[in-house]
Amino acid sequence: MRKLIVTEFMSLDGVIENPQWTFKYWNDETSGFKTEETSNNESLLLGRVTYEGFAQAWPQRTDEASGGVYFNGTRKYVVTSTLDKLDWNNSVAIKGDIVAEITKLKQEDGPDLVVHGSGKLVQFLLANNLVDTVRILMYPVVLGKGQKMFEDGTAASMKLVSARPFSSGVIGLVYEPTAE
Repeated sequence: MRKLIVTEFMSLDGVIENPQWTFKYWNDETSGFKTEETSNNESLLLGRVTYEGFAQAWPQRTDEASGGVYFNGTRKYVVTSTLDKLDWNNSVAIKGDIVAEITKLKQEDGPDLVVHGSGKLVQFLLANNLVDTVRILMYPVVLGKGQKMFEDGTAASMKLVSARPFSSGVIGLVYEPTAE
């Protein structure tokens, strides 16, 4: 059975949108935290907006060090109601009954499913109890605006699995959702 893992870059005020603000904090520690998510060839589960951004950025990166080999080679499941054609290699659309389709994917043998970004999808997944693990790189910045991982109305209870402070001021957090 596969796990569904959410991974996010997040500001102190919960913003996950367009995380260029993370670049100046990137170092070997944050890279190592992210490598833990991609070391077993996990499949990606993405919302449409994140998929479109990734599909523009990653195909040009073809080396191992940048992550291009992983992101271009792994299976990508895309939750979309609008895209009819997915041009980025190894991409498959998920439409219709999203809960049933993702539940079916989780029940299959294979690598875990990792959700990067995809804020609206993450809220949907949490609301439908489909998330097994939440991994957050919490950055020491307050942005004041932008899409948040937990918008008003999102309710979730989590158990802290690990917290690792890094020399840059970033904290690597791992949570497991708990039943309320």
